[in-house]
Amino acid sequence: MDALSDRCHGVQPDVEPHWHRAADLLVATLAGLGAGACAPAVGDPFPDLALPDARGRLVRLAALLGDGPVVLSFHRGLWCPWCVAELDSWRAARPALDTAGARLVAVTPELGGRAADMAALLGEGGAVLCDVDFGATLALGLGFFIGADLIARYRAAGMDLDALYGAASGILPIPATFVIGSDGTVRFAHVDRDFRRRADPADVLASIAARG
Repeated sequence: MDALSDRCHGVQPDVEPHWHRAADLLVATLAGLGAGACAPAVGDPFPDLALPDARGRLVRLAALLGDGPVVLSFHRGLWCPWCVAELDSWRAARPALDTAGARLVAVTPELGGRAADMAALLGEGGAVLCDVDFGATLALGLGFFIGADLIARYRAAGMDLDALYGAASGILPIPATFVIGSDGTVRFAHVDRDFRRRADPADVLASIAARG
């Protein structure tokens, strides 16, 4: 597996060990709850989402699919080092995605201009949509309540999720990546309760190539 695949499939940014311990506990809780089990799977029709872009313009998924398959990647936000590492991998994979005729679209629940910051991180042509109030996240079965203890941990570390997301919901998304064909059907799905494991661009590109 090449360096790009290594970074993307097992994203391991430099974080303090106590965050990994907290993540292990959270992942175990989510597994017990079956979080993410109802998310779209390969072969399912994907809902025709309508979300604002970084400039506030409403964008429908159906309109994006008119130009070919869409790689739709859901993120927690730029405060999350694992999300930043994954976005770096997607930026590196952009030329291959362009050659395959696929459109990369990242989705973030962050507000306050952070969607534009994410688009800048993806580079020229990077598309980012804003999942305001976690509407799409919850509709797709990707949302979960993190609990008061983890909220307090984040706040103590200087991360005010209420301010980042514009609401005191305590909700986070399970990071997920879907390849959606022009017919609106899911061709590839990576949904992992462990947010430290992300989709491998090589697998995404293979799923696109398999359909031509």
